[in-house]
Amino acid sequence: MAIGSLGKQARRAVKRVTLVWRQRLADDTPQWLRRFAGKPASYLDMLLLDHGIFRVFYGNRHRLDEHAFRAAQPAPHQIGQAARLGVRTIVNLRGERLCGSYWLEEAACRRYGVKLVNYQVRSRAAPSLEELRGARALFETVEYPILMHCKSGADRAGLMSVLYRHLRCGEPIEQAIKQLSLRYGHIQQADTGVLDAFFERYIDDTKDRPMPFFEWVETVYDPDELKRSFQANGLANRFVNSVLRRE
Repeated sequence: MAIGSLGKQARRAVKRVTLVWRQRLADDTPQWLRRFAGKPASYLDMLLLDHGIFRVFYGNRHRLDEHAFRAAQPAPHQIGQAARLGVRTIVNLRGERLCGSYWLEEAACRRYGVKLVNYQVRSRAAPSLEELRGARALFETVEYPILMHCKSGADRAGLMSVLYRHLRCGEPIEQAIKQLSLRYGHIQQADTGVLDAFFERYIDDTKDRPMPFFEWVETVYDPDELKRSFQANGLANRFVNSVLRRE
């Protein structure tokens, strides 16, 4: 068996054990013990298993306009900073999950009076029609100012930032796509580059026949075809998945 396959199996095994541990912590720990040990365990989980130690001092936070920020998964003190900047809603693009980062985020949002909205999107798949429609609806209904985050603030946050800059700020996709760039840690040569390919397909399809973005989404865009046609670089994938440990 190839060494790479063994490495993948080992990572999957670690993930399975971690998920079991998190589930037991959430479901089986007595309330008194959860109050005593739950917070330290959540911090250890966030810092070590969720790689939050790299985000404590640099949250990859950037302002999109006067009403929105983008960022990596925030630690509790970073949620406090966001609240002091006026943020009313945090949009968690990772979705609700069993991990210390999420438990601490929930508690910090309650503590600082910030609403937590879980809206999960993907970083390695052509955006679905449901994801795109949901993003548009979210931007129309959420309470501003907002902070949107994924794990690293690079890919899913980049996707939603392009949509935000286009739908809320009226910026052309040709300009808004800059939210998916190396400046934010996004690597378009890896599988995550399918997000770039999505917007680039819109630009190419409408070069000679202009049409609004969502008209193209509803009448032309084919997620399955885009997925089939996109090819990532294997070396870039190994760097993103094994070194950076992106989701």
